[in-house]
Amino acid sequence: MLGRPLSFVVAGAAGAATLTAASAPSPLYPVYQRLWGFSAFTLTLVFAVYVFALLLALLTVGSLSDRVGRRPVASAALVLLAVGMVLFATAAGTGGLMAARIVQGFAVGAATGTTTAMIMDNAPDPRSGSVVSSAVPSLGIAVGAVLAGGLVEYAPLPRQLVFWILGAAYLALAALVWLVPERPRPEPENGGSLWRSLRPRAALPPVTRPVFLALLPSIAATWALGGLYLSLGSSILRTVLSVQNHFLVGAVLGVFFTAGATGPVLAAALPAHRRAPFGFATLTLGVVLTIAALHTDTLPVYVLGSLVAGLGFGATFRSAVEAIGAAAPADHRGEVFATMYIVSYLAFSVPALAAGLAVGRFGLETTAVAYGALEVALVLVAAGAAYRHAGR
Repeated sequence: MLGRPLSFVVAGAAGAATLTAASAPSPLYPVYQRLWGFSAFTLTLVFAVYVFALLLALLTVGSLSDRVGRRPVASAALVLLAVGMVLFATAAGTGGLMAARIVQGFAVGAATGTTTAMIMDNAPDPRSGSVVSSAVPSLGIAVGAVLAGGLVEYAPLPRQLVFWILGAAYLALAALVWLVPERPRPEPENGGSLWRSLRPRAALPPVTRPVFLALLPSIAATWALGGLYLSLGSSILRTVLSVQNHFLVGAVLGVFFTAGATGPVLAAALPAHRRAPFGFATLTLGVVLTIAALHTDTLPVYVLGSLVAGLGFGATFRSAVEAIGAAAPADHRGEVFATMYIVSYLAFSVPALAAGLAVGRFGLETTAVAYGALEVALVLVAAGAAYRHAGR
């Protein structure tokens, strides 16, 4: 078995790699559209089936690791992700692409709450656990976008190589997580069967609910912004800002998510009373800069807005993870973080799906600006809810 420091590293790597799968196909969607001739609506469906499969996993197996242990759930999810990568690499049409997205979505949903709980279980202290667990989603997404963009533009087998590489990485991580020690599992409180525990549900221990509800707008604000970048980001760069290089598209998307991984570290270095204002202010400023870039067709301003908004994303989400992790009983962490990610992915997907449908009627630039304006309003609501909770 690995010691605690190495276990913490392996858990963090598994958490980041899980989200790498979410962004790896993004630079390839324009390629798929040209190759197979499907519409923007079909592309929205490809996004939707991933989200529905992911939510189904969170609702059913999201808390399973509290019952059977972190290792078997994390390892099985990583193997399933490897299968999804094989399906991407061998897809020959929209049907194959849909199948790959369904398998990928279920695997990511099974892994996210479990790997977050594994990170918190093996963290040397709660602060390190909250910083890493809030940074790894953004880090994983950034790696996926940049890696895929670079391989699509410059490597042989542009539609396959990134998926073969990721598939091999997932199999290696599936083996490594078995070396992470399990914390003792308590006996189930209700004595129910394992199959009953797989019934779709989202639950929170009573002690966690007040904190979770107060931070609900913050979680929604951060992940809704992430949904904007992943769903419309590639199209905005190509259509509005005239960026045609696949690697550059992936790199600009990577700016937002790399900054998202840096935000938790910067926030942790600030005094406690300044962390929330820093997160909300940078979120708002970044979105405003992004909207201005769309109006002026200015790529450097768009990159700057992505950087600033990404810092706000990471800092704000880090505060939520820290507070929720502190309020969650250790033997219910898988359940609590699965519920947190259900909310996160609903906020990530529902506005993005609506935006994808709105593009056909109102145009890409108008839709993106409206999305940004709604995001600013959501940040203001989140700030008000956070300050009320802090006052109490």
